[in-house]
Amino acid sequence: MIRFSLKCSNGHCFDSWFKSNEAYESLGMAEMLSCPVCNVTEIEKNLMAPGLGSTSNGNEAPSERPTPNISAAATPSERALKELAKWIEKNSEYVGPGFAEEARAIHEGDSPKRSIFGEAEFGEAVELLEDGVPVMPLPWPSSRKTN
Repeated sequence: MIRFSLKCSNGHCFDSWFKSNEAYESLGMAEMLSCPVCNVTEIEKNLMAPGLGSTSNGNEAPSERPTPNISAAATPSERALKELAKWIEKNSEYVGPGFAEEARAIHEGDSPKRSIFGEAEFGEAVELLEDGVPVMPLPWPSSRKTN
């Protein structure tokens, strides 16, 4: 296993473990890497010092930098986005991967009108929009989807 220090296009820094450099490269090319703070997939390696496991006397080497708390929102806008996410999740129904089907059923009057959220493939979302179904992506990762 190898640990990389990574940075997203919005400047958030975080560490992640990979089986190999090749595993990191293939996940990056498939856009399967995302920032744990803002969920963007534009990720690059950050400058990092080599990780030396121990000192000459066998004791663990002290960490050179404190581990950042990536779960805490760093800016007022990130905190506001986090609050919006909580509000939407509290006041909407989670329909999971059946989002596209349920959104279409609501739009066509086949299902009760209500606020929903869930997951949809990119192509499904495009089809919904082309058919006049009002949907939009939520600008944060799902709280139900963890790595």
